[in-house]
Amino acid sequence: MTRSEILNTAAQIFSQKGYHGTSMQDIALSVNLQKGSLYHHVSSKQEILFELLNRGLDLLSSRVESAIDKQAQPDERLHKAICTYLGTLAEHQELASVLLFEYRSLEPEYLNRHIPRRDRFEKIWRDLIQEGVDEGIFSCEHPSLSARALLGILNWTVTWFRADGPLTADEIADQLSALYLMGLTTRNGGLEKE
Repeated sequence: MTRSEILNTAAQIFSQKGYHGTSMQDIALSVNLQKGSLYHHVSSKQEILFELLNRGLDLLSSRVESAIDKQAQPDERLHKAICTYLGTLAEHQELASVLLFEYRSLEPEYLNRHIPRRDRFEKIWRDLIQEGVDEGIFSCEHPSLSARALLGILNWTVTWFRADGPLTADEIADQLSALYLMGLTTRNGGLEKE
């Protein structure tokens, strides 16, 4: 039994039962280990959650950053990031569910170590929007707020997306991207402020 297999199993159980509804015994039984033997691989349930959250953010950051063509226009870069992000969430639904809904279960020591990683991920999105503003393609007073709103929209799909549903992850990403970009994209003169 490898540490990676334990983490994968824990992600599955956390996504089904929640962090607080899962015991170390549940994880040990699922990987055919005695509870004492599980502690040979991991020190605590908090450590497992912390590693899963970091694994999820690292995967998403890597995929999104790799997908962005630096030579493309800001709207094309943001569209590609959205499609890649949703595709990755759909491909790794259990890990995504843990990442998006169980981070609140981290104890302060682990949460303080996790927040900088989360902030770096949010910065990818904020920078994509800011680049569009700087190039005059997006109209947005607060790129940070817009990035968080976009992530909120994308993250929530984990709660209702089904691989066997009427739309694929790519189709959903295209529709959400078009909707969001329509709101960001400047129009002739933009909206007038009162």
